[in-house]
Parts: sequence; C-alpha cells; structure tokens
Amino acid sequence: MDQVAGQKGWNAEKLEQLRQLAEAQDTDCLMIVEGGRTVFTYGDVTRKYLCHSIRKSMLAALMGAEVRSGAIDPGATLAELGIDDREGLSEIERAATVYDLLTARSGVYHPAGYETEWMRLIKEVRHSHAPGTFWCYNNWDFNALGTIFVQASGQSVAQAFDSRIAGPLGMEDFSLTGPVPDAWTESFDSSVHDAYPFRMSSRDLARFGQLFLAGGIWNGSQILPQGWAAENVMPYSHAGPSGAYGYMWWLERDGVMFPGVRTPAGSYSAVGAGGHYCMVIPQYDLVIIHRVDTDTPGKNVSRHGFGRVVAAILAARNAG
Repeated sequence: MDQVAGQKGWNAEKLEQLRQLAEAQDTDCLMIVEGGRTVFTYGDVTRKYLCHSIRKSMLAALMGAEVRSGAIDPGATLAELGIDDREGLSEIERAATVYDLLTARSGVYHPAGYETEWMRLIKEVRHSHAPGTFWCYNNWDFNALGTIFVQASGQSVAQAFDSRIAGPLGMEDFSLTGPVPDAWTESFDSSVHDAYPFRMSSRDLARFGQLFLAGGIWNGSQILPQGWAAENVMPYSHAGPSGAYGYMWWLERDGVMFPGVRTPAGSYSAVGAGGHYCMVIPQYDLVIIHRVDTDTPGKNVSRHGFGRVVAAILAARNAG
C-alpha cells in the first residue's frame, strides 16, 4: 500500500480519510493522477485486473483511425457491411448504422454474449425500437462493433490496441506474449459476435485515461486522430441517473453521474462491472482509477460506493 500525501493542493488528512474509505469497502486499488503526476495510490497499481466493460471504451478509441481513413463509414448499415446473427436480423434491424452501434442506439436486441445480469434486465424486447430512436446499453451493439472493426482493420482488437495504444503509451504491464495474454476473444452459442476482454494494471489504465484527457496526444505525438477523443465523449444520449452516453463512454450530465456527488462539468468515465472505473475530470486535470478483484466471488463496489470515493477525492482536492 502506498499513499502519496501532502501534495500541493491536496489535504493530507482528507486523503487519509479516502484511504480509510477504500479500506472499508472492496476497493483493491485506487489511483489519482493530476496533471500527469501520481498524487495518491492505494493498493498495488501493477496488478492486472479484468477490465469488464472498460473494453468498450478501448474499442471506441481504436475505431477513430478506421473512421478517419474511410475504412469504416459511420453511416454504413449492417446490411451493407454483411452483419447478421444466429437468429437472423430483420430488414429493419439491418438498417442500423455503425453510428447507431457506437451510441448504443441500434434497436437490435438479439441475444449477445458477455452480458451481466443488469444488462439482461434492461434489455429491450426484440423489434421494439427502430434503429437510432432509442438508447439502450446493449452488448449486441458493442460486440458487433468488434466484428466490424476486425473486418475493416484486419487486426484483432487485442493486436490493434497493443500496437496503436499500449506500445506508444509505454504501458508497463500490458502484454500479449506468454501463455496468458492480457487481451483475447470469447465466443458464444447465442451470437456470432465475440467479446474482446482485457486485463490491465491500474497504472497502465491511468495512461489510457491520460491519453483522452490530453485529447489523444501522448508526449507530443497524435496517437488518436485529431478530434476523435472529444467526439467519443460528446453526450449523444440521456442516460438517466447515470448521466449521459457517448461513443461507449459514460458522461456527466448537469452534475449527474454517480450517486451522492455532484460531478464536475465535462467529466467522463470508462466503466466495468463490479467497480472498475477510469474516470477523467478535465476541469481539474484529473484521472481517477478504481479497481476491484472481481475474480473473487462476491467482491463488488457499487456505483454508490464509487460515488463516495469521488466525493472524498474532490473534498481532499478542494481542501488542499
């Protein structure tokens, strides 16, 4: 356990209260980066945890190069791209566009793999909404986007992330070599579209958040296409008590994002089940990483629990 306290602009007593809060719940790792400098850590920042749905924000980052080059047309329909599934998509479903999938508005509620219980509970009835007319957090969209990306790029999501992001950012722990790579694919009987899970350390995940905070630039180099990071985190859809939704990123909306805290304007987060967060607060030049050992049954930090963490972080900064 390592806590860096007494930093300029941060209140040491309140950082200690933050540490105690993390210790009292299932938080396994917490990291705060301000202006590219680590100001607080709790737990082992080198340990690799399953990222869960943070994988979707990683794919969103990757798709920029294909979109900008014209290899992927956001307006292309599933029919034009030859995208179908095991139960067969209707003519209306196949009219959904890449843009509809990016914004979770496809209207395709075909069975999908890698869904949590919550995702299954909120999934709409098949054929209940036309493409583009209704937002629903839907793994079919996200997994089908993986298929579209692989078709267009000729690379797996894992290979592309390794060469285009992990390498240029100098990620210290992420690796595709050895018997257990840190990114892979999983197939399902319910759908032809694979999931693309990741494992990543907190310090490497912080680099990913910092890349977005810097507008896709790393050490003076444009890693993501110009403007793509900002396009990812525009509020395309109202997400109720969770704020807003962009291209597979969650966004603050009028301060609403997590329970119990007014989130600074312009904040956004990549979120994974069980308590995994890569949160960016541009207003304060902050990246917040929160991880839970979700490989251990029963371990979980709810959105309420993370809201308490964010409130404690903001209190420690504002009192500095």
